[in-house]
Amino acid sequence: MRLCEGEGVTKYFGGLAAVVNVDFHIDEGEIVGLIGPNGAGKTTFFNLISGALAPTSGVIRFKGENIAGMKPYQICRRKVARTFQLVKIFPDMTVFENVVLGALFGSSGSKGVGKAKAEEEAMEQLRFVGLAVKKDLVARDLTVANQKRVEVARALCTKPEMLLLDELVAGLNPTEAGEIIELTKSIRDKGITVVMIEHVMKVIMNISDRIMVLHHGEKIAEGTPSEIASSKRVIDVYLGT
Repeated sequence: MRLCEGEGVTKYFGGLAAVVNVDFHIDEGEIVGLIGPNGAGKTTFFNLISGALAPTSGVIRFKGENIAGMKPYQICRRKVARTFQLVKIFPDMTVFENVVLGALFGSSGSKGVGKAKAEEEAMEQLRFVGLAVKKDLVARDLTVANQKRVEVARALCTKPEMLLLDELVAGLNPTEAGEIIELTKSIRDKGITVVMIEHVMKVIMNISDRIMVLHHGEKIAEGTPSEIASSKRVIDVYLGT
């Protein structure tokens, strides 16, 4: 089933085209990788889906509804969540407080979920990402890997149907990266569709069902990991020989 799709998605910053006429689709239950050189438009693409930016033109549909130009909180409450390339936590709050905010903010009900329910949900997600024992630590004192887990737990507290992960593996050692791969698979096993930006090719090739490639804002290729790995154009502009 098609969960999210876009037609002619374009974003200009002045005269600079960051994303150019991109058509895409995300099917329910997939892990879709998004790759491309630095400056290819990958994070801008995420910003357009999540509402941080409005497209210059084009349509983005989530579950059939055009969400292009909606505010981030409106899109979040329609069950789309994200993490960020540069970790965005509340550094002076505890791990637990950071994640509780996700449960409170992401509630789509008119009266929210209430403090007790939000705290229950936060603990469930902290256990899921492996941070329950660190819940009372100040977030800034965590390793980068664990700060990324806080972001994931906070996003999961919004009860997403689609989760956008922006370079979750960046800056991690091989052991940490392996743990993040398993966590991502576990997220998909919970029934959440995942779209992930990643530069670590070993990760993206091993975990993705399908990969899209951006270059100078344009989608230049799309296919299975094996198809992408053997694409001459992708090799020329990104993967190398």
